[in-house]
Amino acid sequence: MSDSFDHRAYNDGDHAKTHPLLKPSPERRTAQIDADFETLMRDGYVIIERLIAPESCAAIKKEGLALLNRTGRNSFEGYKTQRVYNVLSKTRATDRLADHPRILGLMDRLFRPGFLLSQSQIINILPGEEAQALHTDDAFYRIPRPRQPLGAATVWAIDAFTEENGATVVAPGSHRWGEDRMAARSEAVPAVMPAGSVIFFLGTTWHGGGENGSSDPRFAVTHQYCEAYMRQQENYLLELSKDTVRMLSPELQALVGYSVYPPFMGMVEGMHPLRLLQEEPAAD
Repeated sequence: MSDSFDHRAYNDGDHAKTHPLLKPSPERRTAQIDADFETLMRDGYVIIERLIAPESCAAIKKEGLALLNRTGRNSFEGYKTQRVYNVLSKTRATDRLADHPRILGLMDRLFRPGFLLSQSQIINILPGEEAQALHTDDAFYRIPRPRQPLGAATVWAIDAFTEENGATVVAPGSHRWGEDRMAARSEAVPAVMPAGSVIFFLGTTWHGGGENGSSDPRFAVTHQYCEAYMRQQENYLLELSKDTVRMLSPELQALVGYSVYPPFMGMVEGMHPLRLLQEEPAAD
């Protein structure tokens, strides 16, 4: 191979012709998102209030409640916490949270183009649930801290989050900590916010679910993201049928893995995976 070959340019280049990387919409490039990002990088999290309307919360909760049929299997999941996994195969109700331009705008500033959705859950914390152990979401990427985040997460308050009903708690500034420090409960503050709001935090930020000392459940949705070169928590390519993926927005199709991270990560037969959605179903 010629010594003049520019490996860096090749690795960074978008070589797809039929299905190039999606360009961010203007809604993902605003001064407000710039301000949100500044707060995020300072504190390790940012709260954006009333991002979706009450009627959207009501619709998400109605459909989500119908899917809740079990509580956690261990103290981390929560013995009094209901969870729905594989959300994208079961409902379209939370799609607009996963690809919300205010969230993707933050992701554009945080990660390289082609970032992925890592996992999605519906989480309903029932009365009497204990506080979840504090943790960081991208700790399974075994790279020593302090380091850049390789994941990021949203927790959407479909019900209002209060100190009494189990609001997520976060430790401000903990995204900068090294391996020698773990967050104490006294260092965490509750993400109190009205219904329709969202907290966005880095994968390196210490956080956890709060104790629900109220008489009502606390309903939330979480979508988590990762750099395209890291493994996703959910295996969407096995979970989601092609018919389901065809129903997703172009942004969500790319987020679940029907995309190519330059120069060729994610290819199928040397080509873009979106070609699979154009194939005719096999005859019986």
